[in-house]
Amino acid sequence: MASPMPHHTVGIPSGHPFQPKGFTMHLHLTPSPAPVRMAAPAAIAITAHRPQATLQARWLAPRNALASLWVGGWLAGALALCVAAPVQAQVTQFEVLATEAPALQARSFGERGTARKITARATFAVDPADPRNAAIADIALAPRNAAGRVTGVADVVILQPQRPNGTLLIETPNRGRKLIGPGFDDAPTSYGRLSEPADAGAGFLLAQGYTLAWIGWQGDLPASGGQGAAALGLNVPTLPGVTGPSRDEWVFTPKQTEAEQTVKLAYPAATREGAQLTVRARVQDARTQPAGLAWRFVDDQTIAITRPAHPPADAIYEFTYTARGAKVMGLGFAALRDIAHFLRHDTSAANPLAAGGQPTMQTLLGTGISQSGRVLRDFVYLGFNESADHRPVYDGLLLQIPGGRRSYTNARFAQPARNPGPNSDDLYPVDQFPMAYATSTDTQTGRTDGLLQRCTATRTCPLIMQVDSEYEMWASHGSQSVTDPQAQHLPLPANVRAYLVAGTPHFAAFDALAKPEAGCLLPTSPIYVGPLMRALLTGMNDWVRHGTEPPASHYPTVADGTLVPADHTSYPGQYQGLRALLGYQGYATPSWRTDSASGLPTVLGHYPVLVPRTDADGLALGTVRLPAVAVPRATYVGWNAKTTAPIDPLNPSGICTQQGSTLRLAATRAERLARKDPRPSIAERYPTPDDYTAAVRAAAWRLEQQRLLLPADAQAAVRAAEAGTLARLP
Repeated sequence: MASPMPHHTVGIPSGHPFQPKGFTMHLHLTPSPAPVRMAAPAAIAITAHRPQATLQARWLAPRNALASLWVGGWLAGALALCVAAPVQAQVTQFEVLATEAPALQARSFGERGTARKITARATFAVDPADPRNAAIADIALAPRNAAGRVTGVADVVILQPQRPNGTLLIETPNRGRKLIGPGFDDAPTSYGRLSEPADAGAGFLLAQGYTLAWIGWQGDLPASGGQGAAALGLNVPTLPGVTGPSRDEWVFTPKQTEAEQTVKLAYPAATREGAQLTVRARVQDARTQPAGLAWRFVDDQTIAITRPAHPPADAIYEFTYTARGAKVMGLGFAALRDIAHFLRHDTSAANPLAAGGQPTMQTLLGTGISQSGRVLRDFVYLGFNESADHRPVYDGLLLQIPGGRRSYTNARFAQPARNPGPNSDDLYPVDQFPMAYATSTDTQTGRTDGLLQRCTATRTCPLIMQVDSEYEMWASHGSQSVTDPQAQHLPLPANVRAYLVAGTPHFAAFDALAKPEAGCLLPTSPIYVGPLMRALLTGMNDWVRHGTEPPASHYPTVADGTLVPADHTSYPGQYQGLRALLGYQGYATPSWRTDSASGLPTVLGHYPVLVPRTDADGLALGTVRLPAVAVPRATYVGWNAKTTAPIDPLNPSGICTQQGSTLRLAATRAERLARKDPRPSIAERYPTPDDYTAAVRAAAWRLEQQRLLLPADAQAAVRAAEAGTLARLP
């Protein structure tokens, strides 16, 4: 029989940061029985004594290698749980506007029951003198209430099953929209209304017991009450008397054929003097005012543009002017912080997630898709994951398709809805150093920084998973999350995992098919990532709640040779033998370093962008390959060449915005030889349908073992292979 493990009691000196005033504290440490795997105690019991009060807590160490790195942060959190004062009232009013119970026309989600939907409006107040709010641009100039606070009002929607699992999952809305259903749960685009049974899609999230919530954060979308599918917005103060340079940009689609186009400005003009309009074919081209280009003010926030005859495809129209009406847009970060903290911790009757004077949520996860994923990268970087009582707000963040970018939210005359792409909005300041979670030095500016630098200092970093489509590598600089500004390898911190999904566009619907797209050379990629997101959400919840090691990262790196330059002359092996069939030009969206101090961005330099190396089938290496990609009937890539590229001399290169592409395999060897296709044909790969199904079964099993597919989704992939629908080819 093994001897009992020894226990140790350690007193904390008076005045130590972990020793709250008025308490005498002792730590009772139980050593780990497996010191090789974990350099932290297996358990820490905390006892705090003061006259007429004894508080106790116990922390069970996570069963993974992070324990030795994060013991200090977990210890601080445990102490806060023991001795913190009641939650400070950052949310001053939480007004429930409507409750639907049961919601979704009483659809049931198995043992979790039906759901209730709460539509609400939250008023929150922040102290401009609080160091946690110092990062909010122009907060010192904002109007204040009688208590000297700056206030905002946010839309809030909550969807909760009858028997929740204790995890609150908050999605940061994308331009006011709810996207977690289409992104995770096979839901239709009607998901935002959350009124019909089908709006919940497959029902995975509610059937697993997650309490879902959405918080309006975008200050140029006014709070509307969050009813139906209306955008969730945020009312923020306007800065009185402040004027300054602002810039708007438009690219008109081929369907916009009228010679005069009426467009809205982001802010009203303070004066009509000095405003000007230019046009150019590409981002890097000189701004011009050709004959035939004209414009006029319709009102202070609307102009009408007359385009010149025969403008180049995807021409960029840029309008610069002196604006008024600047808003405190950075207050959106405080909304995401304070309202989330309120929903998790507040014990009052005002919190619809509290019961019997106790909070009911034990875990808080956050997620954001595309724009809102970039916003959450800013949220962490600016230090907003620290609550008023100095605890982490979100335990974990699951970020989908942010690439290496951040957002244009926290600035005077900010425009958070801007959508940087291959040939539009690309000079708005979203390519800001730092791009990576790990700390590095930018030799162009001499700065040293990292996305986690602030939260590391305050021990409030969340666990993070970042999931990118392959498109993000070509258009959103995904490589910069794992490289320094000189394109050298940068390892991920211990609390971060990254996953790149091969063959995926920016965002595909659950029922997408490969199909032609106007202006694109090839049919689009239909690869949907919902099954992966369900597995990763499960992994994130287990990582936070139980300390279970998450699925290993699958992301190309410089260190393993799977990140290479996009330029086909720099890496001639890329898409060897497939270039003509794919229309490959070696084009990836440049990452510009700009200066916008004058209102008109000036390009000062650029940061390197790398892309995944490919195999003989043209599939990205170092990535997650879902079954349709791992057992291909086509090559799926994360970009799609423009059809304008070879025919428009003013726009000779480029890729379609947010699209991937699909290049079918030949059915037989004879067919592939006839079209000079180096890839083995379907018949050569899978002589019989059973051979194809067996290969899919093996690929799905491997993903299940890696915890990148749940068992139900692995089985669904096999059934789709048997039905001939897995490849999503019409």
